[in-house]
Amino acid sequence: MIAYCTNVHPARDLTGILEQLDRHAVGVRERLAADVLPLGLWLPASVARGLVSDKHARRRFRTELEARGLEVSTLNAFPHGDFHDTVVKRAVYLPTWGDSRRLAYTADCAVVLADLLPDSAAYGSISTLPLAWRQGWTARDDDRAHQTLSEMTRLLRAESARLGKPIRLGVEPEPGCVLDTVADAVEWLAHRVDPDHVGICLDTCHLAVSFADPAKTVAAIHRAGLSVVKVQASAALEVADPSTDEGREAIAMFAEPRYLHQVRENHPDGILAADDLLEALTDLPSEHPWRVHFHVPLHAAPRAPLASTTDVLLAAMAVVADDVHVEVETYTWTVLPDAGDLTEGIAAELRWAHEHLRTGVGV
Repeated sequence: MIAYCTNVHPARDLTGILEQLDRHAVGVRERLAADVLPLGLWLPASVARGLVSDKHARRRFRTELEARGLEVSTLNAFPHGDFHDTVVKRAVYLPTWGDSRRLAYTADCAVVLADLLPDSAAYGSISTLPLAWRQGWTARDDDRAHQTLSEMTRLLRAESARLGKPIRLGVEPEPGCVLDTVADAVEWLAHRVDPDHVGICLDTCHLAVSFADPAKTVAAIHRAGLSVVKVQASAALEVADPSTDEGREAIAMFAEPRYLHQVRENHPDGILAADDLLEALTDLPSEHPWRVHFHVPLHAAPRAPLASTTDVLLAAMAVVADDVHVEVETYTWTVLPDAGDLTEGIAAELRWAHEHLRTGVGV
């Protein structure tokens, strides 16, 4: 299954979500000449709560999706509130897994997903944040996160039993967070969670920014008894020589105020970090290659001297299970320089994904 993530669309209620799907998703499906288009659905917390409180609304929503030739096997439950506010930055990591509101939202998403999941799906998946942004995180928060994830696992077991097939939660490591790398996530999750219901969401942009080896990373996940629940097929920006005027001018074009764009420099003495692109341009030595957390379209290589990290995506996909959920997650279309038409862009990305990514089921 290759889905596209709908967190690229600004919508605050169910009517708005359906309008966005009419405007874009239906057009994408038609451009791909597909009978059914899988979605990686994002629901703001208020919408998920409303659907949970009304089972008839869930049925109507499923009917509306089916009428449009759309289906949902995976939810993106990382952003809790308005993902298209003027400035999002670190607000996307709130509420944390130390906060009961995160548990409530994710539990609501599990109930909604259970009623949207197509009969053909082997399982349902939900991706979530890597506990919290690292700053201000305490040992007490860590204990609380363990408790809330344990409660979430109990709820996933119950929902899976009701459905007759598993719903799994994928924790998504991200640079700058408590679980910064996949190695951090594996260490924290191992022996804390039930691997039948909780595993890793492997975002390949985040993986690339960490300069980790994809094959070794996936092998480490499996050695720990965990699984890759979902792959977010995404690519980071790379600049081989950030010291040149040309390189700095090119990468500076991607500094924008809405989202956080973490940067890592691959220094021989160890990875150097900056929490945002403007900070990196000021604070990092710029002596070695940079990778930037800015999701760029899979099909469109940026202009030299920039490059994208689709090679990391391809290497990761070569070693994950054939039936893993794959979600193309380029949420940055609205802040890309010279983005072009959104519907055409999403269709082109999905076309590239189906041509290049090994997957068992697709459009």
